[in-house]
Amino acid sequence: MLLPLAACGRDEASARTRLAARVDSLVAAYQRETWAPGVSVAVLRGRDTLVYRGYGLADVENDVPATPGTVYRIGSITKQFTAALVLQLVEQGRVSLDDPIGRYVADLPDAWSGVRVRHLLNHTGGLPGFEREWLRLGLREEALTPDSVIGLVRDEPLEFAPGTAWKYSNIGYTLLGRLIERVTGERYADALEWRILRPLGLNETRYCDVAPLIRHRAAGYQQRDTGVVNAEYTSMTAPYAAGGLCSTVGDLAAWNRALAGGRVVGAASWRRMTTPDSAARASNYGYGVVVTEIDGHTVIRHNGGIQGFRADNAYVPGDSLSVTVLTNLAAPGPGELLLDILRAALENSPPSRPSTIRAHDRDATRDRLTPSESNSLPAQPASGP
Repeated sequence: MLLPLAACGRDEASARTRLAARVDSLVAAYQRETWAPGVSVAVLRGRDTLVYRGYGLADVENDVPATPGTVYRIGSITKQFTAALVLQLVEQGRVSLDDPIGRYVADLPDAWSGVRVRHLLNHTGGLPGFEREWLRLGLREEALTPDSVIGLVRDEPLEFAPGTAWKYSNIGYTLLGRLIERVTGERYADALEWRILRPLGLNETRYCDVAPLIRHRAAGYQQRDTGVVNAEYTSMTAPYAAGGLCSTVGDLAAWNRALAGGRVVGAASWRRMTTPDSAARASNYGYGVVVTEIDGHTVIRHNGGIQGFRADNAYVPGDSLSVTVLTNLAAPGPGELLLDILRAALENSPPSRPSTIRAHDRDATRDRLTPSESNSLPAQPASGP
């Protein structure tokens, strides 16, 4: 059956309306179930904005509505920015993926010094976590330097030989942040700003220091039996290159498009970033991103969790589809909400637009993730970066 362009336009408008209504319903259910004060959502296909909305409150005490322009902490979504900075340096010939990290970060234990850059990027370095010690010593409010964070666990041995297993590691990305500073001669925040954020026009994304005034910044909350309370104060120096950024849904959608479109790193680096290899294959982890298949579509994704906030960001290259969900509640995260929105967007995809199109039926079933896929996203520490 052939449909004229006018019918195509009507179908596209109808699909957009259905999707917006579906997202409204999904977010309302999520907020009822979790008490999340604020949620912001962006769904874009190419440069076409399908959903761009805020729900609830960015600041409960001052009754400030959440909007698409609300700025949230994004936790470990930071890692793909850090990975991209490292790959830029690789493309410039200033760093090799096979370099040992000890070439760039001084005074590391001998075992740590030999861990290669590629192992840090995909969490196969065997490095210990610092979060337990950070909490045990009551350092959440302390403005620790990256070297001080490394010092918390520098005397601990590697948990496995580099490259032989996979374990999510924030400290690995702390080391990558130090590498960036050593090679560029710039602070991590400055390198990020001048090499990525400003060139791409990501004006609402930044290192999320506590002290500076950031317009439209959301307050963070945590759940209690009777509702929500303010999240515990946390210095943003410890999260650093592993989880220290804040952003908006609009900026993250633009980031997804720019990264996949070759405006951040070249095509070879993008393939490397999105191709899990060696011991990281079982966890579907590339360089700062998770690569999974959902309903037959390859999805590039990462979540983020930090005190008072949970975030999830996904891009479907084959459909040029970007879905971002940011919330100002510590837990539970919006992972299932993002998947539901992503599936709704795929189900409501408008047909391609040549002069005529061929209509076809779509399977409207909404299969859930298999356990292996569901576990592929790295769990963020509930009380750490």
